Amino acid sequence: MSARDDARLVLLRHGETTWSSQRRHTGRTDLPLTERGEEQARAAGGLLGELKLRDPLVLTSPRQRAVRTAALAGLAETVVDDDLAEWDYGDYEGRTSVEIREHDPGWTIWTGVVPGGETAAQVSARADRVLASVEPALADRDIVLVGHGHFSRALIARWAELDIREGRRFAMSTAAITVLGYEHDDRTILAHNLVPANHGATL
Repeated sequence: MSARDDARLVLLRHGETTWSSQRRHTGRTDLPLTERGEEQARAAGGLLGELKLRDPLVLTSPRQRAVRTAALAGLAETVVDDDLAEWDYGDYEGRTSVEIREHDPGWTIWTGVVPGGETAAQVSARADRVLASVEPALADRDIVLVGHGHFSRALIARWAELDIREGRRFAMSTAAITVLGYEHDDRTILAHNLVPANHGATL
């Protein structure tokens, strides 16, 4: 067993907002958590407690929904990292995939064009930058990244050394937890989309 096999990189998606409950793309718009979202964040804190994290370094997106989720989950001494912000949806901000497909059939964030927003290549580069910045610290402590649905899925894909489009394979509910790590020095996904059994989450 490698010494790195104990290392854990934990991703926590923010709790529910009004737009996430309506499946609206929420990037730059700084929405608060709903009451249900706050309950989800507290419940996520219970799951994090079960992980018995080692001296965790906690980084959050600058958006209030992520910062508030971290606080309610009991994560102290957080550091804001602008690179953890959600995908910039440009002209598609606030719209649903169903609405977008009315004029762009078959569109998805992973494979389609985002007018006025970030390209998949730009998001992939940002995810790689985040991972490169935190991976060295995993030798000494666990790391928690509190952020958003699509960007967390981009991080999962890139951690697994997959093309960013494969983020589409990792649906992530609100206030869900994913645990990344190593097995025999190879990057791996240890657990994905964990939510408390008695606290439903929305995709």
